[in-house]
Amino acid sequence: MTDGSDDMMTPLSPLDPRETAGYRLLARLGEGGMGTVYFSHTRGGQPVAFKVIRREYGQDPDFRRRFEQEVRAARRVQGYHLVPVVDHDTAGPLPWIATAFVPGLTLADALTAHGPLPLPAVFQLVGCTARALGSIHAAEVVHRDLKPANILLGSTGPYVIDFGIARAAESTQLTRSGAIVGTPQYMSPEQALGEPVTGAADVFSLGLIAAVSATGRHPYGEGGATTLAVRIANTERAAPDLSGYPAPLRPLLERCLTADPAARITTDELAALSERAAGRPLRAFDGWLPAPLLERIARREAAAARPPEPTSTPTPTPTPTSPDAGAHWAAQPTVTAPPKPAAPPPGPGRPSAPRSARRVHPAPAAVGAVVAVALTAVVTWAVVSPDGGANHAGGDGKPTGTAAPVSPPPSSSPKAAYTLVFQDKPLTLRAPAFNTGTHVDLDAPKLFPDGKIGEDTGMELTYQDWGDSDLRFLTPMGRSSGTTPEECRTGVDTDTLPASIPKKDLTEGAALAKGTVLCTVTSDHNLAMLRITDVVPPAKNGGLSSGMPDYVTTLTLWKFAK
Repeated sequence: MTDGSDDMMTPLSPLDPRETAGYRLLARLGEGGMGTVYFSHTRGGQPVAFKVIRREYGQDPDFRRRFEQEVRAARRVQGYHLVPVVDHDTAGPLPWIATAFVPGLTLADALTAHGPLPLPAVFQLVGCTARALGSIHAAEVVHRDLKPANILLGSTGPYVIDFGIARAAESTQLTRSGAIVGTPQYMSPEQALGEPVTGAADVFSLGLIAAVSATGRHPYGEGGATTLAVRIANTERAAPDLSGYPAPLRPLLERCLTADPAARITTDELAALSERAAGRPLRAFDGWLPAPLLERIARREAAAARPPEPTSTPTPTPTPTSPDAGAHWAAQPTVTAPPKPAAPPPGPGRPSAPRSARRVHPAPAAVGAVVAVALTAVVTWAVVSPDGGANHAGGDGKPTGTAAPVSPPPSSSPKAAYTLVFQDKPLTLRAPAFNTGTHVDLDAPKLFPDGKIGEDTGMELTYQDWGDSDLRFLTPMGRSSGTTPEECRTGVDTDTLPASIPKKDLTEGAALAKGTVLCTVTSDHNLAMLRITDVVPPAKNGGLSSGMPDYVTTLTLWKFAK
C-alpha cells in the first residue's frame, strides 16, 4: 500500500492472533469499542471481515442471547446491495461473526473527503439502499442504525452493512439504563422518543442520508448530535425546512421525513421514484460515482489482493481469550431517554408491526418531558453496531473494507477440503396444504410436514402457505453451476437467491426448474447440495389447495475438513 489515505488494512502486530476458530487472520481492518475486525478467508477461499467480540461482552449472558437472535435473523436476509453473514459462532469462549468482504469506501468517508455527491448518484444510492431495506424488512429485521457509515460504496454499487446486529447491544450493561441504541442525528422521531420502531424508521433515516449526501447539510440544521435528535423528536410539531434543497430532491425528502411512520413512502415506492429521478436503471453502475471516488475504490480493490505482511512473526498462540483479540464494534453517542419497556424483537411467529398500524402519539406533556430530558441529558457512549471503530477506518469510524457479495476468490486463496457425509439421498418437497408449512433440516436430513410458525430453528428452508405462500430459505441459498463441493460453495457465495421465492414465481415463472442445483451452508456449518430432478406441477400433484408444485430432489452433504 503506497497511499496511506487508502490503507484499509494494517499489518498484524506481534500481539494480534494469527488464527481464530480455524480462520487464518491476515490483517487488521479496524478497531472499536468492542474489539478488532480482521481480514481473513473462509475455508472455501471467500474473503471475509472476521469480527470477534471482546471478553467482557462475550461473558454477558444477555448479550450472548440477543447476539444469537440477531445473527440468525441477519443470516436470513438475502438480496441485492446487502452484506451477507457467511459464518458465526455465538457459543464459544469469544463470540464472532464473519461477513463477506469487498474493498470499498463508506459513504461517510466519501462525503468527508470529496464532498456531496452529484444528484443522479444520490438518487441511485437511495434507490439501491431502499431495495436493500426492503429485503431486510422482508426478513422481519429493522436496521435501527442506518447512517452514512453503514453504507459502503463499491464499484458495483452501494451496500448496506450491519443490519440487525446493533440490537444485541441493547441488552448490555451499557444500555440497560434506558439509553437508546442508534446514532442521534440519523434517528427517526419515534426512535428519538424511545418508542418501538418498524421498518419505516429506516426510511426516515434514509431520507436524512439523501439530504446530507446531496448537499452536505442536515435537514434539521446545525448543532451537535443531541441537539439534532431533539429537533427530530419534535418533527410532528416542527417539520424540517426543505426549501433550500434541490427541487428534484424535495419530493423524495418530503415523503421520507414525515412524522407519522405509517405515512412514509414504502421501500418499493422509494426505489421506483429514485430510478425515475436518476434517469438510468438502478443497476447500471458504469461511472455511477465521480471519477475521483471510483479511482480511490479501484486502488482499494487492488490493495485488497495484497494484504500487508505481519510486523513480526510471534510464537504461535492458541485462540485468543483477551479483550485485545476482539472484533470491531463501535461506540457512538447515544441520547439518554426515559426508560421504556423493550419491544419484543421480531422473529418467526412474531412479525414486525405493520406499516399501516396507527401510531400512538404521546401526550404533549410527555413529549415535553422527553425533550427536556434530552436537552439536559449527558450524552452517553453506548455500543450501537459492528464496524464503527475509530482506528484504520472511514470518515465515521467504520472500517473501510467490509462485506458484500464478491467474485470468486483468486486461485491463491486457501482451498477447503470436504468430507462426504452422504450422497444423492432422495428428498421430495411436497407442496404444503392450505395454511400449513413444511420445515426442512438438510443436516439430518428430515422433513417436518405441518410444522408450526416459529419451529424452524436449525432448519434450512420452509415451504409454506402461511399468509404469503412461498419457498423460504432460512440460510443463504445459492445456485451452483456444477455438482462438486467447490462449485457448490462458489454458488453460495456468488449466485445467492432471494430469501424467499413467492408462489407466483414458483408456478407461473418456473423459478426453480428441473436440473437446478441449489447449495447452502447449513445451520450446522455443513455444505448441502439439492439437485432438482423433477418438478410436479400443481395440477398433477394431488390438487393441494396451496396450488404450488412438488420438488423431487436428491441431497448431498459435505463437512468442511478442519
